[in-house]
Amino acid sequence: MHMRFALSFLLLISAASPALAATGDEIRAAISGNTVQGNMDSGGPYAEFYEPGGTIKGKDYTGKWTVEGDSMCFEYEGAPKDCWNVDITGDQVRWIKDGASQGTGSILKGNTNGF
Repeated sequence: MHMRFALSFLLLISAASPALAATGDEIRAAISGNTVQGNMDSGGPYAEFYEPGGTIKGKDYTGKWTVEGDSMCFEYEGAPKDCWNVDITGDQVRWIKDGASQGTGSILKGNTNGF
């Protein structure tokens, strides 16, 4: 009886654990050529188009994106490169920094905002 309880408890814990971060190939496949828009905990709403060649286009700015290992990295003018882990479930993105979720977004096909 105790073993059955312990097994049930372990299954419950594993079901509640966060999803594994996407691999570099999964990030490229989901993000490249698409727009992600959502909300960052520290910066508020955002919408960016990620060109397949590595250019980021926002409403009034551009930047560069790369995939390094299993992280997505961003470079904006005047700021150092910043890399994030990415959880991707369907068309939903969760941006992970230092093991904590710090923003979310939805993947939209193509350059939906015409940036």
